[in-house]
Amino acid sequence: MEELEKLYPETPIPLDHHDAYTLLIAVLLSAQCTDARVNTITPILFRRASRPEDMIKLSVEEIRDIIKPCGLSPRKSQAIYDLSHLIIDKHNGEVPQTFEELEALPGVGHKTASVVMSQAFGEPAFPVDTHIHRLMTRWGLTSGKNVEETERDAKKLFPREAWNKLHLQIIFYGRSHSPARGPKKEVDYITAAIGTKQALAELK
Repeated sequence: MEELEKLYPETPIPLDHHDAYTLLIAVLLSAQCTDARVNTITPILFRRASRPEDMIKLSVEEIRDIIKPCGLSPRKSQAIYDLSHLIIDKHNGEVPQTFEELEALPGVGHKTASVVMSQAFGEPAFPVDTHIHRLMTRWGLTSGKNVEETERDAKKLFPREAWNKLHLQIIFYGRSHSPARGPKKEVDYITAAIGTKQALAELK
C-alpha cells in the first residue's frame, strides 16, 4: 500500500463520465472492452443521451449502432435501454444507491455495482478486475480461483477505508508494471519483492 501510494497518490477514474448514470453506462460498456475504447464511444453516445429520459427515446438498434466498437453490442444495447426504463419507472430517474437495487438492473453485475457504489457514491467497495485478480495472486495475497474469491480475500486483508482508492492503484500498477505476460523485474518491482515462487518464475 505504501509503494502504491507513492506511485499513484491521485487515482482518477479511468472511465470518462459526469454523474452516476453516465458512470454506470460506461462501466457496463467496459465489459470485455478497454477503458480507452469506451472513452472514445461514450462521448458519441452521451451527446445523444446522457440521462435515462433521453436514452429511452433512442431505439435499441440506435444504441447498438453507436456502441458496436465496444463489443457485445446486442446484449449491452438492450441492457442500457432496459435499465434506463427501470431507473425511470422504479427509481424516479435516479441511479439507485444500494448494491441490491443496482444488481437488479439489467446488465449490472456485482463488479459494475461495486464500481458505481465506490466511485459515484463513496461507499466502500473493492471491485476486482483481471488486473487485481492477477496481481493479488502474484503477490501471494489470494488463492482465489475467481474474482469473487479474490474480492473476499482483498476485503479481509486491506482496511475498509482504503478500498476505493486501493483497487484503482492496483489496476494502474497492473497496467503499467505487471502485464499478464512477461513482466520484467526492474519494472514489476513489487512482484519481485513479495511475489510467490510461481510469480517470480514469470519475471524476466
